[in-house]
Amino acid sequence: MNIETHEQGETKIAEVISDDILISNAEEGLQLLVDLYYQGFDKIIIYEKNVIPEFFDLKTRLAGEILQKFSNYRVQLVIIGEFSKYPGNSIKDFIFESNKGKLVNFLPTIAEAKTRLFS
Repeated sequence: MNIETHEQGETKIAEVISDDILISNAEEGLQLLVDLYYQGFDKIIIYEKNVIPEFFDLKTRLAGEILQKFSNYRVQLVIIGEFSKYPGNSIKDFIFESNKGKLVNFLPTIAEAKTRLFS
């Protein structure tokens, strides 16, 4: 796992780069969050491939458990990926509603992620 830092003014974003699944349960999500938070990051970008696919099945409640950790620490998170492949209206509605806010966003590109987090 590598961390690429993006900075603009006082804003410091961690882009997590890895070919591995880094978050497969709430504890791993919290560990990643805490590790980066204590390195001075309060905005994090990860990729869809770094999150276990069950995250996108809302019935597992995994998304809620993980995202609650980010909410508790007030750390902004962007997950980059192609989310249209996940079936069901629930996940589509969840992503739509998340993208209305600032805390957790699901976006297709790093450029859009940086624009959102730097604004």
